[in-house]
Amino acid sequence: MLHITCILLMCLLSSFSPPINALLNLTLPHQHPHPESVVHDLQRKVNASLWRREMLSKEDQQEGMSSSSCLTGNPIDDCWRCDPNWAADRQKLAECGLGFGKYAMGGKGGQIYIVTDSSDRDPANPVPGTLRHAVIQDEPLWIVFAADMTINLKHELIFNSYKTLDGRGANVHVTGHGCITLQYVSNIIIHNIHVHHCTPSGNTNIRASPTHVGWRGKSDGDGISIFGSRKIWIDHCSLSYCTDGLIDAIMGSTGITISNSHFAHHDEVMLLGHDDKYLPDRGMQVTIAFNHFGEGLVQRMPRCRLGYIHVVNNDFTQWKMYAIGGSANPTINSQGNRYTAPADPDAKEVTKRVDTDDREWSGWNWRTEGDIMVNGAFFVPSGAGQSAQYAEATSVQAKSAVQIDQLTMYSGVFGDPRDNGDLYPGFNGGGTVTGATSKGNTEGSSSDDGDFFGMIFRGSSSSQAAPPSPSSSIVFVSTFLSLLIIFILDTTTNHAILLSLL
Repeated sequence: MLHITCILLMCLLSSFSPPINALLNLTLPHQHPHPESVVHDLQRKVNASLWRREMLSKEDQQEGMSSSSCLTGNPIDDCWRCDPNWAADRQKLAECGLGFGKYAMGGKGGQIYIVTDSSDRDPANPVPGTLRHAVIQDEPLWIVFAADMTINLKHELIFNSYKTLDGRGANVHVTGHGCITLQYVSNIIIHNIHVHHCTPSGNTNIRASPTHVGWRGKSDGDGISIFGSRKIWIDHCSLSYCTDGLIDAIMGSTGITISNSHFAHHDEVMLLGHDDKYLPDRGMQVTIAFNHFGEGLVQRMPRCRLGYIHVVNNDFTQWKMYAIGGSANPTINSQGNRYTAPADPDAKEVTKRVDTDDREWSGWNWRTEGDIMVNGAFFVPSGAGQSAQYAEATSVQAKSAVQIDQLTMYSGVFGDPRDNGDLYPGFNGGGTVTGATSKGNTEGSSSDDGDFFGMIFRGSSSSQAAPPSPSSSIVFVSTFLSLLIIFILDTTTNHAILLSLL
């Protein structure tokens, strides 16, 4: 961080060129300089996956085989799921990401950590074998689960960098107080986890690493809170019933993909951006792809401030107020989605400019391309339809929108029905919590042989990767000096010069 600050300071002292209008809002050190190339890459892989499925289907018809039976055209799932031995190489998942969060490596290359204890007795001193103990470690870890379990948190679950939460092969629920917090971290993958019924908590000490315990104030009750973090990938999760947002990404977070997930039974679903005046959020880049926005949702799918948001190949089946909203001039690129409006004649519009006069938002770059509008839904575009803010138009949009059912057929946690209604009727924040050796114990437990680390850690080799169940620090420029310099450079220098130095 020091060398970045020094470079920026030298640039500040020596490069006071006249301000020019930049094509993109590129203000974060780790931001992708060419967002349109990320969009092109995602669309190319979607098209290739659909083409591959179509070709294999024709071969199957000719040869009487079923080699394409597992292919859906969804490039993330088709990357790993057709391998019947995927559990022997779980970490291949890290190679399957797309969009702005594609570089999130999670715990790839690290050891396998098996969670065997579903309890959360003392957030300041977590027990080995628990999820809380796993996520605070300094080294990269690929975290899996020994059995089905519900982890009822006492307080926020604070992650350290380079962690993968991999729920494949088990039915895992994270619920309770605080839920998941990603603060000033990088390289996180959260995959195949239920997150629901999260409530505020805090005003207590919580351990964030093996060597640091800190005081935490009251949390908001988000399902997943992303704060000042980058390289984040959330995939195949099911989220519902939280006090605040299901997913919030704020305070300069960037490099995020939210994919293949299912959202239901919630008011304010997803917030991207801290507030309208927090300038570092101008650099936020988020991809929202292949998700199912299901029943009982009201608004914010997402609600964007500033930044660059790519909404692609999602299925929006319900909303009560609006689907996509924003303020402070975010760039929103909506491609190949299906928007199904509610019966309410006053809620047919997909979009909402929040607390902004139309004379102001008419210049914002919001576009719809290849989207399907159902039941009277309509998207109000604005700005330049072919601005450099967007990817170039491609020929696959209409085709991919028609393929929405197969692209999103496995959204959410694997095994959940796609149109799942209410998965948690009468849920009271408890539920059955099971450990690997004491199924039915509401606090869970671990083996009492004393060999905690021998039990929960495994090597990263394929022979040790699967659990028994059948079925670091981030480099983040956050000092006042760096932010001040970036702000001044943003307003006084050529963006291309700034980007070439970072």
